[in-house]
Amino acid sequence: MKATARAHPIQGLVKYHGMRDHEMRLPYHDSISVCTAPSNTTTTVEFQPDASDDVYVVDGETVDGRGAERIDSVVDEVRARAGVDHPVRLESENSFPTNVGFGSSASGFAAAAMALSTAAGMDLSRPEVSTIARRGSASAARAVTGAFSQLHSGMNDADCRSYRVESDLEDDLRIVSGLVPAYKETEQAHAEAEDSHMFQARMAHIHEQIDEARDALRAADFERTFELAEHDSLSLAATTMTGPAGWVYWQPRTIAIFNAVRELRKEDVPVYFSTDTGASVYVNTTAEYVDEVEAAVADCGVETEVWEVGGPARILDESDALF
Repeated sequence: MKATARAHPIQGLVKYHGMRDHEMRLPYHDSISVCTAPSNTTTTVEFQPDASDDVYVVDGETVDGRGAERIDSVVDEVRARAGVDHPVRLESENSFPTNVGFGSSASGFAAAAMALSTAAGMDLSRPEVSTIARRGSASAARAVTGAFSQLHSGMNDADCRSYRVESDLEDDLRIVSGLVPAYKETEQAHAEAEDSHMFQARMAHIHEQIDEARDALRAADFERTFELAEHDSLSLAATTMTGPAGWVYWQPRTIAIFNAVRELRKEDVPVYFSTDTGASVYVNTTAEYVDEVEAAVADCGVETEVWEVGGPARILDESDALF
């Protein structure tokens, strides 16, 4: 009863904000994202009948408190569905910086859900696994199905699950990450989303954005897809900044990257910025222009990496186990 899985983090293109049910992590509306590779989370889990307690280790550190509670929500869901009551050992490693706005909770819970369901002997489709991963992080549902994926909203697991959106943009998209290492926390921002006076304005147009983004992806329309993602980043920031806590995630180097991207566009370079709830920046461009774009982002005084589109969460060989 042991399995190892790997999943890629996500960049939100049309992002969700706020949850109508915080226990099941049911968002108010659909969302679309793209997985980023080779950045990944690898997770090994084992159900251990002779153990006394669950043990969770992430990047060499034992997880407790709220972090452990979020893992519990995924572990307990698998135990309930599979009829297994053994304690679990879970160890996870990330290949990229975490808690800086690069979707680590998405890849972490996606890999956990995939490994746990397999170790428990469950034969599930990825959309089904996405309903388990969602209990840890709604974004993780999309990391399970991979590439460009849409998490459908709903009031139950039959409706609120993730599906792939097929697009020919998968091969040509390059994502330059601009690391702005400012710690971020998203749970409170989600909890107070409805208290922002901008929330209802966002809800009024978000469904049309989802339809347009899906259509642009299917048409492989780079400009339309990523211009929309850039505008959605600004909309999300407006909502978080006008909540009770007044969350302002962006840092001076975040703005510097935005400005560098806009200067490149004046030179007819196909490039757009995007952020989730964090200071770090995704810069979306094509393979032809990626070197020029990466150089411009690096000139803003940040560490950069170039990512491509990542696939779905998957089970690895036994030889890849972390313990």
